[in-house]
Amino acid sequence: MSGPRLELGPAKEPLGLVRGLQWFFSIFAFATCGGYGGSVSFRISCNGQSNTTVTASFAYPFRLNHAIFTPSLTQFCNKTWPADVHLVGDFSSSAQFFVTVAVFAFLYSMAALGVYLGYLHLYRGAGGKLPLVDFLATVAFSFLWLVSSSAWAKALTDVKTSTAAPLPNCHLPAVTCFPGGVTPMGSLNVSVIFGFLNLILWLGASWFVYKETHFHRPPPPPPPTAGPTAAM
Repeated sequence: MSGPRLELGPAKEPLGLVRGLQWFFSIFAFATCGGYGGSVSFRISCNGQSNTTVTASFAYPFRLNHAIFTPSLTQFCNKTWPADVHLVGDFSSSAQFFVTVAVFAFLYSMAALGVYLGYLHLYRGAGGKLPLVDFLATVAFSFLWLVSSSAWAKALTDVKTSTAAPLPNCHLPAVTCFPGGVTPMGSLNVSVIFGFLNLILWLGASWFVYKETHFHRPPPPPPPTAGPTAAM
């Protein structure tokens, strides 16, 4: 196996340029989703007394059914709430799937770019095997981005619905509950955008990698053999 030969040419071609964009945007996809943390708060008043603020904090991977309002609502309004109140829904599967796809896409695009820059002579001289593997992996990641981005977009809609729900057992006039606000989810909206942007990038890369396979670029014909020598 020959050693690496650094060639910067592929970085200027669509094949390497798209891989670099995939590496870059996959970072934003998993960072904007996996790094989020927020809270939901309410101000409650019992029989016209002063308001008390209760807060439920949540974060990635968005197991909202584990987010309990604190201080405990069982302490207020003559035990109007007999047990602790938590948010509704578990959206961890969609969020973790999305982040996992983004992390593996980051790793694969970085490795592929390294092969293009250092081992392009082996990539194109391996009888078409490496480009074919690269093409199949790129198509697979395109499908995973489609599924994970769609699932996370739906889960994010459900997260917003759950965090916007009113506090239960607020019966006027004995108990008054005022929404205190929800942490903005702009970064989560951006993560969905980056998910579908990565889908477009990986679909585009499929074409450029396909052009490297023997399906689009047939192997060169064997060198001509010398014909029989003429009889003396």
